[in-house]
Amino acid sequence: MTISCLHAAADTRGARGYKALGHPPPSDAVLDALADWLAIAPAARRHEISRAHDAARAALDAAGRLGLDPLTCLDTDYPPLLRHITDPPVVLWVRGDRAALSAPAVAIVGARAATPAGLTVARRLGQDLAAAGLVVVSGMARGVDGAAHAGALAAGGRSVAVLGCGADVVYPREHADLAARLAQSGAVLSELPPGAPPLSHHFPLRNRIISGLVRAVVVIEASDRSGSLITAKSALEQGRDVLAVPGSVASGRYRGSHALIKDGARLVETVEDVLEELRWQRPVGAGDAAGGDPASPSNNSLHFSDLEERMAPGEAYSVEALAGETGLPVPALLAELAHMELAGRVARLGDGSFVRLD
Repeated sequence: MTISCLHAAADTRGARGYKALGHPPPSDAVLDALADWLAIAPAARRHEISRAHDAARAALDAAGRLGLDPLTCLDTDYPPLLRHITDPPVVLWVRGDRAALSAPAVAIVGARAATPAGLTVARRLGQDLAAAGLVVVSGMARGVDGAAHAGALAAGGRSVAVLGCGADVVYPREHADLAARLAQSGAVLSELPPGAPPLSHHFPLRNRIISGLVRAVVVIEASDRSGSLITAKSALEQGRDVLAVPGSVASGRYRGSHALIKDGARLVETVEDVLEELRWQRPVGAGDAAGGDPASPSNNSLHFSDLEERMAPGEAYSVEALAGETGLPVPALLAELAHMELAGRVARLGDGSFVRLD
């Protein structure tokens, strides 16, 4: 695979040739040195290099048909932070604006099977970070990743998705619309060639790219075996800041997040914690959670109804429990809950209970 990537780097942009790249093709000595490092026997070397060359050309042809832009480590606009990690990708296949990969960015990662409260936090952080002028990076997975991307786009900002499959492959399928919007307002990318399927061993590899592109990683709802902890580990190895959102100690969903906090990760309650950790100054005129539109769900000074004040954030309440707590008749209670649900203040769970989103 490494030889194939090196050929792809040398052959990038196909018909535009090496002059357009601004660098010469790889010499035989370079390829032979790489083959030595990979312990490829001399007898098989020429065959393997030829096969890798063919594979690279096929990938470049497919990229041209699919609208993917190959960005190599030899290009001057290769993301500078990513360039200096231990094992940077030789080639990134990009759909969208490659300039977004070099802009100041923060990653948000977390549980795929996130709770409504976790999804709300991810969306709000994505929205507030984008409003502060930062690019939001994640993996376009279900749950926290998708919510973070959606939040950034809702704020009119840029977001970058790093995939564990080819950049032309939408995974999960329900994120087809999200992927299209990301390509328009940011970028979708992968180090894997076009058409590569979403195999399980691809995702730990892509996590080093997520952390490598950013200045900090925020972890939401990570259990003690969460894949998000792989991203956090990569971030620490790369010298990035790691932050984590705390949660209920009664749930195992936050054990990984709490372990990170015990080990020194900054605890995140609002976007201000992230911005302060980065020493990031908002662009002039940028909104924020404390001083934005009073109708915005990001505003912490929103008025809480009496019912909402009786619901602890993230806790599930049955209708019967809320009726007993408030003394409201069930019809009036259901009407108020419906109003709050439409306003994005509560979410209805599968068992019919309600959780306050805060």
